[in-house]
Amino acid sequence: MVVPRTARVFIGCALLAAAAVALPALRPGTPWPTVLLLAALYPVCELPARCRLTGRILGGGPDGERGPAPLGTGSFFPVLLAAALLLPPAAAALTALPGALLGRVERPPFALRRAWRAAQLVLAVWAAARTGQALRCPDALGLGPHTPDFPYVLLPAGATALTFCLVLTALDGGIRATAEQFPLRTAWRGLFGRALAPHTVHGLAGLMMAVLWRSSYGPPAALFVLLPMYISCWGFAQYHRERAAHQATIRALVQAVDIKDRYTRGHSERVGHASVLIARELGMDEPRLEVARFAGILHDVGKLGVPTRVLRKDGPLTPDERRVIELHPEYGHEMVRGIGFLGEARTAILHHHERMDGSGYPYGLKGHQIPEYARVVAVADAFDAMTSTRSYSRARPVGTALTELQRCAGTQFDPRMVDALARALHEHGWQTEVTADEPAVPAPREPRAPTAGRGPGRERGREASGRGGALHERSDAEVAGRTPPSAAEAPGPADRRGHSDRRPA
Repeated sequence: MVVPRTARVFIGCALLAAAAVALPALRPGTPWPTVLLLAALYPVCELPARCRLTGRILGGGPDGERGPAPLGTGSFFPVLLAAALLLPPAAAALTALPGALLGRVERPPFALRRAWRAAQLVLAVWAAARTGQALRCPDALGLGPHTPDFPYVLLPAGATALTFCLVLTALDGGIRATAEQFPLRTAWRGLFGRALAPHTVHGLAGLMMAVLWRSSYGPPAALFVLLPMYISCWGFAQYHRERAAHQATIRALVQAVDIKDRYTRGHSERVGHASVLIARELGMDEPRLEVARFAGILHDVGKLGVPTRVLRKDGPLTPDERRVIELHPEYGHEMVRGIGFLGEARTAILHHHERMDGSGYPYGLKGHQIPEYARVVAVADAFDAMTSTRSYSRARPVGTALTELQRCAGTQFDPRMVDALARALHEHGWQTEVTADEPAVPAPREPRAPTAGRGPGRERGREASGRGGALHERSDAEVAGRTPPSAAEAPGPADRRGHSDRRPA
């Protein structure tokens, strides 16, 4: 892996800053017994996740390999936050070094990643300790028989955890912008929101450790806080392992569809992305956004039940072949009906070819009889069909595609979903790309009348959005080559191969 120069500079600056804040700990007066004990405790607490037997029990994979959510670096931030509450800032910063340098690194460059992790944690712990010191946290914790100053001690403890979270997310955003080339306006998006809740929990656990450490019972009592943390981390690991299994299931299904119908490669992922954009504009919460994404990604999974010769046929489809393709929503629903985590996404797979005017399929539902997720996916599907470049057709501009969707709103598409997509695209934009493995098409030629027995090229309208409107499948006569299309009847998104597969007019 080649690390950009800007990322190396950023990491170098972080290392220099970490050294500057930690060096004062070498002065006299540093409580070295506490520093060394906490510094050793941090990496030791993570050893069970790397042990062959306990790693399997605590959430690792087969043969002791750690799973997608390892109990690795970060699982025991309470130890570091306890250090920030108990020690002077420079001494607290040193407690993060052993665990950061000894922690497992999954990808190269290993040395650089370890150095970055060490600098990040040293700076975060130092800043947290400075905050706690400014709010008189050591005095509020009490000592020996003196009880902690509750509830005041919650203020410095909470501020310490908040500072720790802010510094970590700020540095994470910086490395995303420099190493992963994220745009500056999006590099930090969502990082703090996702990190705040777990760091708050870690802060409370760190406070309990610090209070027990300073009590008359001493450090051994503080170690009992780690037991519930192990249990919570185990549950967290199990949740992420299950989530990773769900993602693997979906990827396998999508790859199978892409292999079977090479003309739509990448289409499923983009429809999933567009579905999330629409759902977010509608105000759906995170669990519902996930359902929308599943629905978009898997909407065409039923094509696995359609014969490959029909999906890849170059000429016009026969009525029987069209009827076979129109069964793919029902095939897809049957395939996923037993996958419980998909939830309402299963109804979207079944009904994403229904139309607002009731002329869609498979059941001819009308208006709000059509499930909401199906209405979302229908718009996302048609939009990507229009804006994707294939080996046999050029992509339309985003503006043209939106105009076409708006023209068919109310008859084919839900106007709310079309408006939501327009707002989302205005804010976020859209990235189009070639999705087939063949080169992009050349510039279009002047239209010619089709020859007898052959439709107007490979855009034969075999997969359409239903009856009526510009996004409809051409008539049987036109597909047979008996009626050449006029300029006003240029193929819409549903006329593209591998997308809407709807019933002929």
